[in-house]
Amino acid sequence: MIDKKKKYKLGDFNYKLPKTFIAQHPEARRDYSKLMVVHRDTGEIEHKKFYNITDYMRKNDLLILNNTKVFPARLFATKDRTDAKVEVFLLRELSNDLWEVMVKPARKVRIGNKLVFTSKLMCDVIDNTVSGGRVVRFEYDGDNFDKMIDRIGRPPLPPYINRDADKNDKKRYQTIYASQRGAVAAPTAGLHFTDGLIKKAKDKGIKIETVTLHIGLGTFRPVQVEDLNRHQMDSEYFEVSPQTSMAINQARKRHRKIIAVGTSTVRALETIAISGFQVTPKRGWTDKFIYPPYEYKMVDKMITNFHTPQSTLLMMVSAFAGRKLIKKAYLEAKKNDYRFLSYGDAMIIV
Repeated sequence: MIDKKKKYKLGDFNYKLPKTFIAQHPEARRDYSKLMVVHRDTGEIEHKKFYNITDYMRKNDLLILNNTKVFPARLFATKDRTDAKVEVFLLRELSNDLWEVMVKPARKVRIGNKLVFTSKLMCDVIDNTVSGGRVVRFEYDGDNFDKMIDRIGRPPLPPYINRDADKNDKKRYQTIYASQRGAVAAPTAGLHFTDGLIKKAKDKGIKIETVTLHIGLGTFRPVQVEDLNRHQMDSEYFEVSPQTSMAINQARKRHRKIIAVGTSTVRALETIAISGFQVTPKRGWTDKFIYPPYEYKMVDKMITNFHTPQSTLLMMVSAFAGRKLIKKAYLEAKKNDYRFLSYGDAMIIV
């Protein structure tokens, strides 16, 4: 039962997460991850495998995926005069060849510095950002910029994965249906899907559509205020196409379930949702922060991974299922050796 009157604070979303529970590598097979099934109406919890996911969908239900594509955003450069080593993390392109980035160590990178990646790729630091990052302008010789980045960049693994990215991460830290380049973090609930599982869903008569939401580093940024009303989400770019809008309207009209794969998909859908009205195609930036109490307007079922303590993602799923039930589910997950976070196991809330 969801308490719609209780006012939650940051401390209500804390729990102990020993490092041993944090998955450092993906499961050998995507759809062999564990799947916890959480029933909102009864509080019942089931333990399955992810390849059982279609058992919790019915013909003509609408499954919505986030088709954002992660690009290898971690780059390494040297300062042109000192040869000091600098890590440059690409966040988003502001305009042609002008990017917002994070740099490490930040104290060594100042306005006016030139950073050299290869003999054909460099950038000038032209401004600071309010969040401690930098604005840089890239210069490159001849080749396509994206291809250059794909060649020299490394997958942007989350900060809690304590190892260097390897060749396997380029494939596994990406959904099989990723198509719209722009994310610096993967929509991790979607990492469990395989081509075979998508086909199984279609064969069952489940409708599948996509939205785009380019996940930024803000997904890992900790909430630092006890009063959740005071927390400001980072903005992320999203698109909901005419085709997906039409499918949503048809599903709602026919009283079919809308199943969101991942919290990023939820954010996009709830951003465009107006209770009782048809949705229309939309693109833009969203800083929507979903936390209890919140009345969901669009999503009927949610597929998600297990999230970090006090994170906005944990707050979102708690708003969907109720804080008590999610707390129970997380305790159950630890008892049953579930793997947590980006490369971890999954949950479907029905």
